Amino acid sequence: MDADRLKGQLPELMREYEGYKAKGLKLNMSRGKPCPRQLDLSNAMLSDASYLDDEGNDCRNYAIKKGPCVEGIPSVRRLFAEILGVAPESVVVAGNSSLNLMFDVISGCMTHGIEPHEPWCRLPSVKFICPSPGYDRHFAICEHFGIGMVAVPMGAGGPDMDAVEVLAAEDESVKGLWASPKYSNPTGVTYSDATVDRLARMKAKAGDFRIYWDNAYVAHHLYDEGRHKLKCLFKACEEAGNPERPLLFASTSKITHSGGGLSALAAGPGNLRRILRRMSMQTIGPDKTNQLRHVNFLKSAADMEALMGAHADIIRPKFRIVLDALERNLGGLGIATWSDPRGGYFVSLDTAPGCAKRVYELALGCGVTLTKAGDTFPYGKDPNDSNIRISPTFPDEDELRLAMEILCVCVRVAAAERAE
Repeated sequence: MDADRLKGQLPELMREYEGYKAKGLKLNMSRGKPCPRQLDLSNAMLSDASYLDDEGNDCRNYAIKKGPCVEGIPSVRRLFAEILGVAPESVVVAGNSSLNLMFDVISGCMTHGIEPHEPWCRLPSVKFICPSPGYDRHFAICEHFGIGMVAVPMGAGGPDMDAVEVLAAEDESVKGLWASPKYSNPTGVTYSDATVDRLARMKAKAGDFRIYWDNAYVAHHLYDEGRHKLKCLFKACEEAGNPERPLLFASTSKITHSGGGLSALAAGPGNLRRILRRMSMQTIGPDKTNQLRHVNFLKSAADMEALMGAHADIIRPKFRIVLDALERNLGGLGIATWSDPRGGYFVSLDTAPGCAKRVYELALGCGVTLTKAGDTFPYGKDPNDSNIRISPTFPDEDELRLAMEILCVCVRVAAAERAE
């Protein structure tokens, strides 16, 4: 649509916008949360009063037969090992938050370092490579610790690996790379086999360089056909001679109960020793009864896949509502593009350059709360001011339809204003 046609539509668009504004709505699509129907799928766990695991360990107490069990009970380690495609002895299972695990690992690097390397707090500069758009909470961790962030663009198969390889190989202050490798937040991209192989074998000037592999959507398919498959970074790094490079994270936050689930970390033996040593100072052990409930409920990776199919049946129509609204209202206008994800929790919308912040403000004025424009980039600075993350899973379908109509009007208003 040319600029004159856009400008000509602005008065009518503003009348439509003011009509929505007058409704006094309050619709929130700011975070990727499971809806109550999804949480209900795991309610059977709450009635499980078991406390003896398959080895006869009493999970109610501080320790099990083999000791404090900071790393998690054996059966839950085996379950996560199956999910992540690694050996059980490489896995630590903790409380409900993988974000907490990530934060704590980086905190340890700041204060004590990765032996034999200096603690990061003593260095003049520490940087992370941040594929963008990406997960805002990864970036928030870096900001909290004063870690510099270098954005690299995301493509169809993952981050721009030419840029990643140069940064890792040439700058000793580059200590890590954030990754949401499967159904990425927010783009829905899954890293290609070639990207995984290049990450595993690339040169890194810093001996304590690590890849923080946040596999949050490991089983979160929306469709039975065309499921994305992710090559195991852990095995690729072992084969490339870099067994300590990957730190894998996952959780059941969008599988069972988000506020009462489990998180897991998988790492090479050196990393694991360091992490467990730190954890043993922090806790006698995790909530083993909750770990046992999850093992009894999920049973295996195959059973978990069946549960995730039920999740998909609930949220797939919501993704369809979003995509249909975008196509109906914005298709062919040349003012926006969007992802069509096969899994994960988000649709990534790119407006015309310079419009995302205005769209966010307009939507907020109508009572529709989105993820703040810019939050999917380091420091909250989207260089094109174009990316908006849509989170369709929590609202009910009627609320979502209305929110999407409002969002589309806001995109058109912002584009028309920009054309003036």
